[in-house]
Amino acid sequence: MADIVDLHIHTNHSDGYYTPKEIVDFARRHEVAIISITDHDNLAAIKEAQAYGEQFGVEVIPGLEISSDIRDKEIHILAYLFDVDNEELNRYLLFFRQERVKRAIRMVEKLNEIGLPLEIDDVLSIAKNSAVGRPHVAQALVAKGLVSSYFEAFYKYIGNGCPAYEKKVHLSPQSAFKIISDAGGLSFIAHPGNMSEALIKELIDDGVDGIEVVHPSHSAQLVKYYKGIVNEYFLLESGGSDFHGGKREDEKSFGKFTVTRSIVTAMQRRLSRGNK
Repeated sequence: MADIVDLHIHTNHSDGYYTPKEIVDFARRHEVAIISITDHDNLAAIKEAQAYGEQFGVEVIPGLEISSDIRDKEIHILAYLFDVDNEELNRYLLFFRQERVKRAIRMVEKLNEIGLPLEIDDVLSIAKNSAVGRPHVAQALVAKGLVSSYFEAFYKYIGNGCPAYEKKVHLSPQSAFKIISDAGGLSFIAHPGNMSEALIKELIDDGVDGIEVVHPSHSAQLVKYYKGIVNEYFLLESGGSDFHGGKREDEKSFGKFTVTRSIVTAMQRRLSRGNK
C-alpha cells in the first residue's frame, strides 16, 4: 500500500456520515496506509476501525477533535496517539457529550420560539449514539420539512450569530493540552487558516505540540507558511482531509489532502523521547 496518511477523518460517531468500517474501506480504495479517526468528543469508532483495518493493512491511530476557545474565538484541537482507555480523558469526553445534548435542547427551544416545531427527540433519533451537534439539528430540520436544505438550516437558524445558535461548552487550550498529554498523547492546532499569527504563537506558548499543516482550506501558500512556523518552533505537523461525507459532499477530498508516514513516525519519536 502507498505511503499515504490522512490524519483528520470523522465518522457517524460524531458529525460524519460513514461508519468506521466504511471509512477503512475508503482508505483501502484510495490506497491510504494510515488514517486517524478524529471524531468530536467521542472515541467509540477507534477500536472498531482498528480491528477492521488490521484485516486489510490499514493502520488506524487514535485521534480526537476537541473544541476550545480563547477570548470567545473558537479553536479546535486535534489529539493523537493517546491511550483510548485513559479514565480521565474519557470522563471529560462524557461530560462534553452530555453538554452537547443540553446545547441541542436549548437550540430546539430557540427554534420553537421562532415558530419551528422541532422536538429534541427528532434530533436525538438522527444522532443515535454519536456526539450530538449542529449537523444533527440541521438534518432534523430538513427531515421535518422545516427547511429546504441542510445549508439553509445553518445560514438561517443555527449558524454562528443566527437566531437559534448556542455556544458550546469549551475547555481552555491549556486544559485541553494537559488532558491530552496526561493521556499519553500529542495536541495539534486544527485547521488554523483563519487564525492570526499572534494567536498561533499564544497556543505555542501554552504548550501545543504541533500544527495541522495540510487541510482542504489551506492554500499552497498557507501550507508553506505553517511549515515555516513548525520548523521555527520545533513543532510537529499533521494533515488530512477533514472528511465528513454525506451532506458535506466532500468525497473528492478523501485521499487528496494527505501527509506521509514520516509525519506519524516523528510523532511517535517525540512521545518515545518524552520530549513534549
